[in-house]
Amino acid sequence: MRNRSTVLEFILLGLSCEAQTQVPLFVLFLVIYLLTLMGNLMLLLVVKMDAHLHTPMYFFLGQLSLLDLCHSSVTVPKLLENLLSVKKSISVEGCLAQVFFVFATGGTESCLLAVMAYDRFVAISSPLLYGQVMNRQLCAGLVWGSWGLAFLDALINILVALNLDFCEAQDIHHFICELPSLYPLSCSDVSASVTTLLCSSFIHFFGNFLLIVFSYIRILLTILGISSTSGRSKAFSTCSSHLMAVSFFYGSGLLRYLMPNPGSIQELIFSLQYSVITPMLNPLIYSLKNKEVKAAVRRMLRKYLWQFR
Repeated sequence: MRNRSTVLEFILLGLSCEAQTQVPLFVLFLVIYLLTLMGNLMLLLVVKMDAHLHTPMYFFLGQLSLLDLCHSSVTVPKLLENLLSVKKSISVEGCLAQVFFVFATGGTESCLLAVMAYDRFVAISSPLLYGQVMNRQLCAGLVWGSWGLAFLDALINILVALNLDFCEAQDIHHFICELPSLYPLSCSDVSASVTTLLCSSFIHFFGNFLLIVFSYIRILLTILGISSTSGRSKAFSTCSSHLMAVSFFYGSGLLRYLMPNPGSIQELIFSLQYSVITPMLNPLIYSLKNKEVKAAVRRMLRKYLWQFR
């Protein structure tokens, strides 16, 4: 007969078990979370309210801000709670729910970054046909497709993971629940879940990464074909913010999952990078490096300051 799970909750050991460091860490991550909320909400509001930004590029940017809000809200509140609590527990059901939503939001962001790379390719290679190719129906379809594929991928992984049994071990050497952190705790065969995770990661995340690389190879060839230096500089500047966002997301994500020793300090740092820090940095990257966004923010601030006078 198959063993049944006897563990009802896990213990998230988190970033530190020392009482003197938990309060400073709580303050630090609370500030980061508040900055993430304010930055992404402001970017969403600017894209929604400013007519100059009603283009496919900024439509996708608004979706990226929404995703960053969702992804950080899945991970950071529980991290903040555990920094102030003594037990630092999470139920098995709550842990699997967090696994699902971390996988779903991260997978959607992976798809969306690939979509944004394709958008930049069309804008640079066919500027005269950009509005016709990237029409409203296609943009909406690409976004809904990104959400749908990611949630389907997360659902398949979580349905397989529901068959895992947990008998004795409870300690998760991490601040969030992720599938690789649960495998050492299982007293049942994890091969099916590991295989599903590897296949979905290869198809989904590496597939999107290859699409991004292919798009930027085509973009680079197009830019090299532009005769004027100013034209090449302007074309490249439209991609620089997206390249930084891709580097932060994929760089830290790949390094986290390639760590040979789970629960190490390096693994925790890379996990913090893509799940906590990157959602805060993305609106800053796009606001500071994009003249149109900065101009839209100034217009919005002037409008609201004028209304309060």
